[in-house]
Amino acid sequence: MVGSDMAIDLGTAATKIYLQNKGLILHEPSVVAVDLKSHEIIATGTRAYAMIGKTSQRVAVVGPMRRGVISDFSMAEHLIRTFVERVGGSKLFMPRVVVSVPCEMTTVEKRAMVNAVSSLGVRKICLIQEPVAAALGAGLEILEPRGRCVVDIGAGATDIAVLSLGGISVSRTVKTAGDNFDDEIIKYVRRKYRLIIGKKTAEQAKIAVGCVFPRKEKLTFKVKGRHAKNGLPYWIHLSSDEILEALLVPVLRIIRELYQVLEKTPPELLKDICEDGIVLTGASALLYGLPILMEKKMKIPIRVAPDPDICVALGAGRALPFIDQMELGRAKGGLNPLSEAY
Repeated sequence: MVGSDMAIDLGTAATKIYLQNKGLILHEPSVVAVDLKSHEIIATGTRAYAMIGKTSQRVAVVGPMRRGVISDFSMAEHLIRTFVERVGGSKLFMPRVVVSVPCEMTTVEKRAMVNAVSSLGVRKICLIQEPVAAALGAGLEILEPRGRCVVDIGAGATDIAVLSLGGISVSRTVKTAGDNFDDEIIKYVRRKYRLIIGKKTAEQAKIAVGCVFPRKEKLTFKVKGRHAKNGLPYWIHLSSDEILEALLVPVLRIIRELYQVLEKTPPELLKDICEDGIVLTGASALLYGLPILMEKKMKIPIRVAPDPDICVALGAGRALPFIDQMELGRAKGGLNPLSEAY
């Protein structure tokens, strides 16, 4: 495995690593547990995620990613190093790496990402924009002269992009995504039932019975927390219709942003999109009724990609063969889905 190429999708909620000739071999939460007294890191990934909401005053569970970009450089560096050691350890030596990044990212944010990955001792880092990677992971032919539209709804941000000839024609990053859905459920439960719950509980309810279009059969989920009035343990049965009410506003916000992207799309590309439809990727694309609601609002066919939660990682992995074409950030020998090289 000396010099094996790898792809890293460092997401707000989860980190995925794709290793050449092996496929996706790591998928763990992007969180770290820290001892606040000694400042030592005591757990990373799945073990740290299990501690959320259950720590003492001495331990904090933090995520080094916010809205798809690094918010805590040292923690992000530790997270990447720990995960890479898990998948290859000392067997990996100076690999070449493809890293997925949001389509609207500042130069400073890109540099932070590159510096965090370069600390591993890699010999080349190539960046790929997340909508491009998502399209590759969904099996779309993005190198053709045909318009493709991808909506990648992650945890921290939603990337909307129109693609053609291996690049992005029009794009927008929306700071509304899976984390906002959880926050809306928390606020709804407190407002209606005066029940205080954590993000982990809200996420579990969203996955179990969440929807943005009425289900044929109403489902309920038992939500436990603390009553805001007396502070005692309390629980309710939260229905799928109630979660629909809580999630409708942020979902409609994403749809409005999609409208604006399509308004700026060249007519010939828009014609292709109307024929082929829009592809949804990202873990939040699995939310029940999302493609139905979007299709009713947009009047364009909407479909969810296979394995939407790992599309970006798979696409970044499928872009590994294009590393050889990169030189000083430019493609040699034809179209290239990779955007920059370091």
